[in-house]
Amino acid sequence: MNGQGNSNKTEEIIETFQTPIMTDSEFAELGEGEWAYIKSLTAEEAQEAYPTIEELPAGILIYALHAADGSPIALTDDKGVAIEQAMGDELEIAPLH
Repeated sequence: MNGQGNSNKTEEIIETFQTPIMTDSEFAELGEGEWAYIKSLTAEEAQEAYPTIEELPAGILIYALHAADGSPIALTDDKGVAIEQAMGDELEIAPLH
């Protein structure tokens, strides 16, 4: 028995994973208008991520509601408000892992 059969199968598997299933723009649109996620940040992290916002008090926790493509929708210091915003926009909240 030769190993050539296994080599061909391995090459097929590698080729399959190298071929994109969807384009980058299609992936970015995945879940658009349907899904959002909430990310918690320190005030310092929020200030760095969103430099256009005014100074935030040090030590507070910020909740950022983002669309599925990562674009920010809302920033708040109350997680409940972020959830309400998502619900008001009829967005499902995806868990972050």
